[in-house]
Amino acid sequence: MGMQPGYTKYCCFLCEWDSRAKEDHYVFKDWLKRTGLVPGEKSVAHPSLIDPLKIYLPPLHIKLGLMKNFVKAMNKSGDGFQYLQNKFPRISDAKIKEGIFVGPQIREVFNDEQFEENLNLVELRAWDAFKDVTKHFLGNEKSHDYAQRVDVLLQSYKSLACNMSLKIHFLYSHLDAFRQILEMSVTNMVSDFAKT
Repeated sequence: MGMQPGYTKYCCFLCEWDSRAKEDHYVFKDWLKRTGLVPGEKSVAHPSLIDPLKIYLPPLHIKLGLMKNFVKAMNKSGDGFQYLQNKFPRISDAKIKEGIFVGPQIREVFNDEQFEENLNLVELRAWDAFKDVTKHFLGNEKSHDYAQRVDVLLQSYKSLACNMSLKIHFLYSHLDAFRQILEMSVTNMVSDFAKT
């Protein structure tokens, strides 16, 4: 999709979501569907190697993106952000400001009750919603009410003034496709594993 050159405008492979139209984020949910992935048009850099409906959206990748957006939206002079800097002294300030964490670090913060005590009310709501979606949708457990849980997450991220990244866009506009693709990819992995 031409993601590497920088701030790609049309980075969704399923629709024509405009990543630069920030005033429309969290407002317009249904964007025009993509009719094709034509190189040179709508941020498409090269011919597609696979069918867009067979693209696997890894839950860990989504989780890392949600953590990144949460930390980037935090009050940089607030107690919560300062606590993260003190908790991970070996991570550079630049990486913490950009919210660049790995899975084990995120799990460590999930289990740290003192971190939650340092968050303001808006940050705490977003953090609780993030933890809930991670546990009941992006983890091994798939809750039947995942759509409501994701909606709470999206509303809390909107209140926190998080920028809508591509990962948040997938949860906002393509949640059904995300779930369908995820289930299809797990089924394919199981069948591939059974063949070997």
